[in-house]
Amino acid sequence: MEAAHHNFADDAVIDVMEAEYFPPYSIRLRFSDGAEQSVDFREFLEKSRHPEIRKYLDQELFRRFSVVYGRLDWNDYDLCFSIQDLYEGRI
Repeated sequence: MEAAHHNFADDAVIDVMEAEYFPPYSIRLRFSDGAEQSVDFREFLEKSRHPEIRKYLDQELFRRFSVVYGRLDWNDYDLCFSIQDLYEGRI
């Protein structure tokens, strides 16, 4: 299967290449253009009222993400975010 590439305003193809967990709810991302971004998911998780999102407040569950086809993914897209939002560090 081909990787899903993400085009931003300058037509650059951007993918997540690596993701590293930092407790309790942060992930440091490295993108295909060499950019890096730390994203803290705590506020998003805590403010959500949806139980399928709030379950990721369990740190063991949260840290089980993976990079799949250039995207950050939890449990087969049970939880995922736009590449552009991650790149800009906002969710």
